[in-house]
This record gives sequence, structure tokens and C-alpha cells, in this order.
Amino acid sequence: MENYMHRALELAKRGFGNVAPNPMVGCVIVHNDSIIGEGWHQQFGQAHAEVNAINSVINQELLAQSTLYVTLEPCSHFGKTPPCADLIITKNIPKVVIASIDPNPKVSGKGIEKLKTAGIEVISGILDAEAKFINRRFNTFHQKKRPYIILKWAQSADGFMDKQRSTNEAGSFAISSPEAHQLTHRWRTEEQAILIGKTTAINDQPLLTARLWPGKNPLRILIDPNLEVDLSNPIFNEDARTLVFNRLESRLIFNTERIQLDFSQNVLENILSYLHYEGIQSVLVEGGRQTLDSFIESNLFDEIRRFTSLELKLDEGLKAPQIEMLALECYTIENKDFLEVFRNA
Repeated sequence: MENYMHRALELAKRGFGNVAPNPMVGCVIVHNDSIIGEGWHQQFGQAHAEVNAINSVINQELLAQSTLYVTLEPCSHFGKTPPCADLIITKNIPKVVIASIDPNPKVSGKGIEKLKTAGIEVISGILDAEAKFINRRFNTFHQKKRPYIILKWAQSADGFMDKQRSTNEAGSFAISSPEAHQLTHRWRTEEQAILIGKTTAINDQPLLTARLWPGKNPLRILIDPNLEVDLSNPIFNEDARTLVFNRLESRLIFNTERIQLDFSQNVLENILSYLHYEGIQSVLVEGGRQTLDSFIESNLFDEIRRFTSLELKLDEGLKAPQIEMLALECYTIENKDFLEVFRNA
């Protein structure tokens, strides 16, 4: 059973970056210990994994003697596509093996119930942890009612994330290597939104787009309480939409939307609640020390990706955030940067 589910999980991962806000799902169909059909959810709004797998089976008569393996509970409601549970029932598939239950309240348990009511044998929980991990963004969104938060920064070998700047000195200062920079742009295509604070916008003047990797630009989010970032700032270019959370006004200016919030309390929670309402499942935070510390101190993060330069020392400047966690993954990038990945249990 696990071998077939491993294959379904491999297929599910192919949808990464293309299916949000839907989950990644893979499916295989097995007849007499041979895989006769495979599929995965390839694009948001298009056919689900079960549909693609069933349609890939050449001899449809074999479905009535086959087992369907799927990484997430088949949907039972009408969304952009019809319910997959209904299709499985219509095709007379006698047995369904599921990795994890769908946390979406529209589906959770209802798909399994529909299958069992139709007389289909259902087994669940096969490689459940692995399936939940690949859909951690989707699961966090539904279970915690907020986006999955990834904090990212680069620091010098001696722990500084920016040089000592003179008054009104603007422009980005590269700490990590070009290879690490390209990897960051890849990450931007994989998440739905990217967030910084007003100091980073003013000092670094970033575009916050994915110029070094093929893919879509993320939604840009700026925290600017008093609207100090001028509209001429590069962050307001036409390459992507930008949300500006502030305390002064709600207003739409071309592709920039200013959203007024009460900054007297729970600012981050209010921002994340708004993003949840808007269907944003993941946010890459590339802000400065103050913004990063706010997420860390509020325990509103799920993952940290920290680059440490193996070559550059600054001796002075802006100290990087301090964390007391053990890295779960470590990589060396071209012998120039050390990347550590931390996850918040």
C-alpha cells in the first residue's frame, strides 16, 4: 500500500506553485498489483487528481476491479469542478485508499462518508504525515485560519543583516550570493504573497518580483502605518498587485490597494485575518529586523529560512534576529552561503 501512496505523493508535488488555493493531490489506480492510471491536480480550476487518473485508464472496465490511491480525501462538493467522490462512485471503483483527511470544513469527512455510503471500502491514514507535510500551507490556512508564514533573511558571517547606513542612504545591499538570490526568486514564485515593512521599502527599494526565475509574481504586501513610502517607490511598479496596510485610509490607486487598520493592537493578527479572508494561503516575509521580530515574538510563523554568508563580515550594522531553534535542514550553496531551515512545531 505504501509504495503506491509514495507514488501518489510524488505526483502530487508536481502541482506545487500552480494549484493554490487548492491542495496538491496525486492519485494512482492499481489493478492486480499494477498501476493502470495516474494523475495529479495540475492547475487551479482544472480537473482534480482523481479525474485525471481515471481518465488515463485505457480499459475503463478494469476500474470496477481496481483500487484508487489518493493523497487527500476526495471532494464531496461542487466547486470549480464536480465532486470527485461522485465520479469514483459512478465508475464502480470498489476500494479507495486515502493518505489524509481534508481539513476544509466543506469536505472534511464528507467525502469518505459518501464513499462508504455507496458501499466502497475506504482505508485512510496511509502516509498521513507525509501527505500533511506537502500540503502544510493548505492545512495551516484551514486549521489556523491564517496563511502559512515563512520568514526569510540573509545575514553576514558575524550576524548582521544590513550594513551601517548613513542618513537617507537607499539601495539594496547584497549579503548573499547570486545563487542564493536566484533561489529566493524561485521561492517567490512558490508562495502567494510576499511581505515587507516600510523601512525595508525605503532603504532597499525592492521590486519584490520573481525576475530571476520563471513563474508568477507574488502579491506584494507592505506594512506602512503612516504611508511614508512614496508612490514613486519601485514596490509600486505595474508588475504585481500591492496591498498597503496603514492606519490612515482605504483607497485604490491603480494596482495598489491601501487598507486601513487599527494599529493600536493585534496588527499582525488583523493583517493575517484579512489575508485569510482574501484566500491567501502563504506569505514569504522578507522584511527587516523589526518586521521579522514582530512575527517571531508573536509566534506567528511556521518556517524560517536563514542564509548565512560564508565570506562576508560587516563588523557593524543591523543585527539579524536571534532565534533559539534547531535547524531541520541545512545546505551549502556554491560554498558561499549556508542555508538553514527551521520549522515552528
